[in-house]
Amino acid sequence: MKRYELLAEEIAQSIRTGVMKLGDRLPSVRQASTSRGVSPSTVFEAYYLLEARGLIRARERSGYYVIAGAKTLPPEPDIASRPTGESTTVDVSRLVFDVLESVKTRDIVPLGSAFPSPLLFPLPRLARSMASCVQEMDPWSTVDDLTPGNAGLRRQIALRYLADGLHLHTDEIVITNGALEALNLCLQAVARPGDCVIIESPTFYAALQALERIGLNAIEVPTHPREGIDLAALALALERHKPKACWLMTNFQNPLGSLMPDEKKRALVELLESHDVPLIEDDVYGELYFGAKRPVSAKAFDTKGLVMHCSSFSKCLAPGYRIGWAAPGRFTQEVARLKVTITLSASAPAQAALADYLAKGGYDKHLRQLRHALSVQQSAMIQAVVRHFPKGTKATRPNGGYFLWIELPGNANALEIHRQALSLGISVAPGPMFSAQRGFTNCLRLNYGHPWDARTDEALATLGRIIAANMEGRAVA
Repeated sequence: MKRYELLAEEIAQSIRTGVMKLGDRLPSVRQASTSRGVSPSTVFEAYYLLEARGLIRARERSGYYVIAGAKTLPPEPDIASRPTGESTTVDVSRLVFDVLESVKTRDIVPLGSAFPSPLLFPLPRLARSMASCVQEMDPWSTVDDLTPGNAGLRRQIALRYLADGLHLHTDEIVITNGALEALNLCLQAVARPGDCVIIESPTFYAALQALERIGLNAIEVPTHPREGIDLAALALALERHKPKACWLMTNFQNPLGSLMPDEKKRALVELLESHDVPLIEDDVYGELYFGAKRPVSAKAFDTKGLVMHCSSFSKCLAPGYRIGWAAPGRFTQEVARLKVTITLSASAPAQAALADYLAKGGYDKHLRQLRHALSVQQSAMIQAVVRHFPKGTKATRPNGGYFLWIELPGNANALEIHRQALSLGISVAPGPMFSAQRGFTNCLRLNYGHPWDARTDEALATLGRIIAANMEGRAVA
């Protein structure tokens, strides 16, 4: 991360936490340059970035002032969820499919989408890599790149791990058809029909679908909107249910956006190791951080090979290429064998293209641009929620990813809001699709991964009117 980005993020954090308040004047460029030991141009770039994010504004001949802050933002949900703690048979796929079907057309404003805008990715550059690799492809690569995958790509992935301080051999990495296949393979490697698996509450709906498909029972554990799963509740669930696995997102959890602190990740891994329970770690959003550095994964604290780390390029570089991977620790051989029996291999040209792109550089520059865009879009959406949603609405403030979790006041019905919004060309993701117990009936997940424009702002205004009408028991006018 560049100096001006670090400075901007430090100031943004001060604004988000209320250290700097609405109306406060920022130090002059000269003052900030002297006190921070950076050039005036660095301070200018940082202030321009904060202005683009809607956090500060310049006043002619007066300087820069804070125009957003803790008091101008919706309050955050401040407690963990409260699932029953009972084992639950999962039946959520029909609802999930209904919601996903609604975002397949461009006529719909995709607030309920699971994906960021494809316009944010270097797809033309990747296409050139793909064309070049296809022309130069060794015919034997169609055999050599079978499971565990393209050696060059696995090396590039191992180098990314190394940059984060984690030493993994390429033989410990299995290339898959996206992270979802990696996660499902890991689940199948350690659990059988009728077993219990611990998940977060709320959780990623695809985890629920995976449990439903295999015939596994879900144990929902309370999860805090800022710091992730409740370790005390997790310890009780481990003792009571003797689960075969734990499926969690430690970085920018979907749908909450929570980020588990490093020491909590360490404690999580130690707790699971004491029970010899594998952790299936879904880390697809780890590169989409807004802070100074990438948050570490729970895999970094793994000493017994129990953490099965899964990720992909779909959310951060190459949507549609469907290239992910698993680093399954002691279960690597079993995951690789399952991969062979189910889909044999991921696309050889796609693997080669990504290996070529990563080897030639430019990935980190793209990630900086992507993270900046998402940060700007998050600020815009939060301000729109303030303007358009009913008083009492709560919203998370993730430090990465591209989802907001919205907790609506009163007796709001998220499923009915979803139906009314869809009839008006707006998709949202209703809370019950993130729970085996169909909880979170007054919650929505909103996607800020698409460029902000007047159409999106109007959609938030319309959604606010729908919510207000729903709370009053009437149809929107």
